Amino acid sequence: MNFHVLTLFPDMIEAGLHTSVTGRALKNGYIHLSAVNIRDYSKDKHKHVDDYPYGGGAGMVMQPEPIYLAYEDVTQNMEKKPRVVYVTPQGSVFNQSMAEEFSKEEDLIFLCGHYEGVDERILEEIVTDYVSIGDYVLTGGELPAMVMVSRLVPGVLNNEESAEFESFHDNLLEHPQYTRPVEFRGRKVPDVLLSGHHGNIDKWRREQSLKRTLERRPDLIETAILSKEDEKYLKKLKKGLHESE
Repeated sequence: MNFHVLTLFPDMIEAGLHTSVTGRALKNGYIHLSAVNIRDYSKDKHKHVDDYPYGGGAGMVMQPEPIYLAYEDVTQNMEKKPRVVYVTPQGSVFNQSMAEEFSKEEDLIFLCGHYEGVDERILEEIVTDYVSIGDYVLTGGELPAMVMVSRLVPGVLNNEESAEFESFHDNLLEHPQYTRPVEFRGRKVPDVLLSGHHGNIDKWRREQSLKRTLERRPDLIETAILSKEDEKYLKKLKKGLHESE
C-alpha cells in the first residue's frame, strides 16, 4: 500500500512514521510512504503557497495551484484516480471501520491543510474524502494524517490477531489486560485468566468489553455488532446500573 502525504512539513511526517509499527512496516516493504512538499511546486520565487482570502478576513489561505501540481506529479503514473483524504474538522470522524476501508486502497493521498484553510476549488477538484480525528483545533493536518495511516495492512503487525481484536473491533472497547506478577500492590489478576479454560476466558473478555464500553463509551453500543448473549448481558448490566442509582 502506498501512502502519499501532501504537506508543508515533510520532515514531520517522515520522522513520525519511520518509528515503531509503521517504521517496521516501511523498512520491511509492506507499505510505502512519500511525504511531498507542496512548497516545492510553488512558482513564486519566495516559494509562497498562501495568499490573502478574497472578501477579507483574518489569516491566509493555501493557494490551489501548488497543491494541484503536487497532486498531478504524484498521480501521473497511477492507473486509476486515487482517493484523496482532506484532513479537516469539518469531515466525518475517523473510526475503525473507516481505517479498514482505507487499508484496501492501493494508493491513498492525504492533503494536510494549514493557515485558515485551503482554496475551495482544489478541494472540489481532487478531494474524495473529508475526514476529522476530533472536534478540536490543531496547527495543521500532519498529526491527523499520521494517526490515519492505517496499520491494518497484512504483515504490518507481528500478530495478525492484534489488528483483528484491538479496541473498537465490533465497535466495542477492548477488555482489560494483565501480565506478571499475579499480584501487584494488593491487586490480583482475575482467577479466570489463570484457569487455562479458554471458553471461560473468552466469555469473560467479551463481557468485560461490553461492560467497559457501556461505562465509558455508551454511544458505541448503538452500532456495535452484538449477539443474543451480548444483548442479554447488556440488559443485565443496565438493570444493575438503574438499581444502583
